[in-house]
Amino acid sequence: MAALDGLAWIVGIFLAVTLRLDFTLPLQGWAAMILLGVVAAAIQIAVGYYVALYRGRYSFGSFEVVRTLAIITLGIVVVLSLVVVPFGNAIGVPRATMLLAGPFVLLLMFGMRYLSRFAIERSRKPGDAAERVLIVGAGYVGDRLLHTIITDPVSPIRPVGLIDDDPAKRNLRLRGVPVLGRTSQLSEIAQQSRATRMVIALGNADSVVLRKLSDAADAAGLAVSVTPTVTDLTLDARAKVDVRDIEIEDLIGRHPVDTNVELIAGYVTGKRVLVTGAGGSIGSELCRQLAKYGPAELIMLDRDETGLQTAQLGTSGNGLLDSKEVVLADIRDVPVLNAIFDERRPEVVFHAAALKHLPMLEQYPDEAWKTNVVGSLNVLQAARRVGVSHFVNVSTDKAANPTSVLGHSKRVAEKLTAWAGEETGMQYLSVRFGNVIGSRGSMLPTFQRLIAEDKPITVTHPDATRYFMTIPEACQLVIQAGGIGRAGEVLILDMGEPVSILEVAKRMITMSGKKLEIVFTGLRHGEKLHEELVGDRERLERPFHPQISHAHADVISPERLDIHGWKARMAEEPRNNDTAVVDRVVVEQFVNGATHLRESSNG
Repeated sequence: MAALDGLAWIVGIFLAVTLRLDFTLPLQGWAAMILLGVVAAAIQIAVGYYVALYRGRYSFGSFEVVRTLAIITLGIVVVLSLVVVPFGNAIGVPRATMLLAGPFVLLLMFGMRYLSRFAIERSRKPGDAAERVLIVGAGYVGDRLLHTIITDPVSPIRPVGLIDDDPAKRNLRLRGVPVLGRTSQLSEIAQQSRATRMVIALGNADSVVLRKLSDAADAAGLAVSVTPTVTDLTLDARAKVDVRDIEIEDLIGRHPVDTNVELIAGYVTGKRVLVTGAGGSIGSELCRQLAKYGPAELIMLDRDETGLQTAQLGTSGNGLLDSKEVVLADIRDVPVLNAIFDERRPEVVFHAAALKHLPMLEQYPDEAWKTNVVGSLNVLQAARRVGVSHFVNVSTDKAANPTSVLGHSKRVAEKLTAWAGEETGMQYLSVRFGNVIGSRGSMLPTFQRLIAEDKPITVTHPDATRYFMTIPEACQLVIQAGGIGRAGEVLILDMGEPVSILEVAKRMITMSGKKLEIVFTGLRHGEKLHEELVGDRERLERPFHPQISHAHADVISPERLDIHGWKARMAEEPRNNDTAVVDRVVVEQFVNGATHLRESSNG
């Protein structure tokens, strides 16, 4: 390229002079013109090497190269014009030679680079054997995806068209790939383009949009894949836009809340942070995200040693369990817990330790009391004593108008946290959200295992619905809460519309390609037909974040806790008040897309 740029100066000056004089240049002028071109070429090459233009400083054909060439060319034009303008006639070349040559030179340099880049990209395009795909989304993510595909000769997919509902993009060609129409025309476009797969490349599409597109793709006979979100790409700007098959989590989950990183860093960075329940699904992801904000010390506490190893792998990249960052302890053990707080002096606490399985706690309500109530109080008391400034209690939607042992125990934990917030005046608060997709023992892993083992999918009730969120989203909300929550509040995420459990089961069976049954077992004791996020007496406001509501929690002091009253209430309260337990099992069998209903006795 250095040689070609030098040649561009010689050709550019030749064109400027000969066009200016209609090819009537005297012999002296030819010599001066060639000398002028050689000098300009020498300066170009020397300056180019000095600024590393020809030594790999800039990506080939990038805007940085264009800017650098323009600056160098302008500099050469100005410097040589200082000679040519006053003495041009004397040496036999027009005085305006350099001013006329500059545009010619830039055009030649840019043209050579364009042709080179065009040839390189054509040589790197996927072959005809690659699967033909339609890409939904002609925006930022779609452009990143196209760049990744068309520069990878071994890519398993090749784009044959774009689909976008924006009327302004109907004539757009993005990296040579045309927009063929709207999503409503998917079937016709798929047939005309002979595509076999659809890739969804929409930066912030929620589960509702993904379900709609997935259903349209199924109707058009297209397999479905997705790309990372804009949030994911922003976190790692150098990341490749990988395409993966769509998963059930995409169809029922939600994208992460926009996070105010500066606000989070303000209370986490440089602080001693302790996480209880660090070995659980929420706790381990919470630790992984907190580690990115640079705490002075991250203390991971749990009674599950295997869970602690998982958490350490996510934060330190090893599971040696031989450092002080992992602490094996039980929040029920007051002396040990106090000793840990006294020694490590945490400044920020995230309390994620809890028993969470509703039917198990219905059988053993005393365990819910010991861990979710008394254990939470133990952590709160220890935090108060050492002056913890931010305390975030991880709660659940089952604490809103509770009807189960789990809901009641978590509701009491919210009230105790509110009491501690009032007593200290510090940011002691709770965060409430719905079902967490993929957490240990939750619905999706259970369904996945049943499908893998070719067993029927068990669903409690055909009308049951739940709110869902991903583990990363839940942890983002928890961390965000510590920055925007006020003393004694409960923060609640706007989780959109609840999702039908039956619909999830059907989709998972369809995606597996198997012929499996769905068995309705009836609501379990204490279980709601439809979960709630807000209690009847709670009043919401959104002072800081459009997707996070704030409610003032009721307060209960430790002196009012009564184990005997708890036992009596749990024993006598009818907690399954949404619907009668289903008195038979209804089985849905899916065969080639058809639904067959039959009934069997429940015994």
